[in-house]
Amino acid sequence: MMDFTLFAKSLFLGLAIAAPLGPIGALCINRTLEHGLTTGIVGGLGTALADGIYATCAALGFATFSSILILIDLPLRLVGGMFMLWLGWRCLHSGHSQAAITASSRNLVGTMTATFLLTITNPMTILSFAALFAGLGLASTTGPAGATLVVAGVFSGSMLWWCLLSSGVALSRRRLPNTFAHRISRTSGLVIIGFGLWALLSALI
Repeated sequence: MMDFTLFAKSLFLGLAIAAPLGPIGALCINRTLEHGLTTGIVGGLGTALADGIYATCAALGFATFSSILILIDLPLRLVGGMFMLWLGWRCLHSGHSQAAITASSRNLVGTMTATFLLTITNPMTILSFAALFAGLGLASTTGPAGATLVVAGVFSGSMLWWCLLSSGVALSRRRLPNTFAHRISRTSGLVIIGFGLWALLSALI
């Protein structure tokens, strides 16, 4: 029988990790404005997949997962910081002042890859995930059934947030001036660059 409490906790964890509008949220909004709802949701899928991977690792062995985080924290900060700098620079030079352009399959794959890498290498996402995972009592999850529920809940919660965010941005897009997408693109680029610099500085310090 399905443990709805465990699934609900995991769903909340997925929502809580995805909801803060950091570099990933900025990128998702930017891509939705540039290429439409589908691109925004596909970008969310990349993030949800990365969240699902972390949920799988944590559910199968939280103590091991936590010890590994300590070992990979520094290289992830460096790699993630450099990746965010590059991504932010791309956003600064990719704004469109016209209506959303229909996304090609290349755009979709590129967006999903970018959000996946941004999530999987983001130190704050990893540390927040570990803290909330333990705080919600999910660290004591045992057995394949419990692990499956945790992973499904985290993935569903993360995906739910990105669908809601992308839908809201896409609906608002028609009521906004044509220059709004360009301004958001530049703002997103600056936000992502700021997070990248913070990640690199925190690694060096």
